[in-house]
Amino acid sequence: MKKIICKVEYDTACAELIAKKTVGEFGDPAGFEESLYKTEGGKLFLYTNGGAESPYTKESIKRMSAAKADEWLASK
Repeated sequence: MKKIICKVEYDTACAELIAKKTVGEFGDPAGFEESLYKTEGGKLFLYTNGGAESPYTKESIKRMSAAKADEWLASK
């Protein structure tokens, strides 16, 4: 997935995957994935996607600060 936020492109195909969290099984309507990525420029972002009953009903990308990424990694 690719998304431009504040004139910066975030692309899962070009970024380094740092960690992934999966909740539920494939096909579970409440299941979802969260994946933390780092761009070549060092920017962090979270890619999310899930089923119809999950917190992430649509694919999305959101920027993350280093502190928020550390919190996310600690909660994983």
